[in-house]
Amino acid sequence: MSQETVPGQGGEAYLPATAPKGLLQQMEELMAALNADLAGLDADLQSSARGAGPAPAAWDDRA
Repeated sequence: MSQETVPGQGGEAYLPATAPKGLLQQMEELMAALNADLAGLDADLQSSARGAGPAPAAWDDRA
């Protein structure tokens, strides 16, 4: 059995300093980057909507 899989005294498995990122950590980082991108896009859209003037009337197909 290798040293990496032997639980330590605290009950947690030993992880070397160069351990690859886990899937959950990768997903959290991707979600954080996506949220930052979406926040920037939202800010851009909000600022362009304020300078565009009144919105055109929405099309309504009710008769």
